[in-house]
Amino acid sequence: MFDYVDGIIRVNTAKGRVKARNMKEGSPVALAIMDPDNAYRYLQVRGRVRRIVEAGADRHIDALAKKYLGKDKYPFAQPGEVRVMYEIDPRAAHAMG
Repeated sequence: MFDYVDGIIRVNTAKGRVKARNMKEGSPVALAIMDPDNAYRYLQVRGRVRRIVEAGADRHIDALAKKYLGKDKYPFAQPGEVRVMYEIDPRAAHAMG
């Protein structure tokens, strides 16, 4: 799940997960966003991790849960998990379809 605010892509995960272990400040990243209704339509965005923050990450995952799942609270939170938000500067995009 992600959102796009003021030119920045924001991604959220929990500490200790693979995504959290792989993304560091300055790391190059790529996101592939597929259209669930058309396998030949997608968007790929490449960029760099600009900033990693814990402050506000819980609110962010709840906002993403509202956007994607229609839930006020993220329903898959685990006890004791620490949420992390990654801000990504998009640098290039490629679309098909």
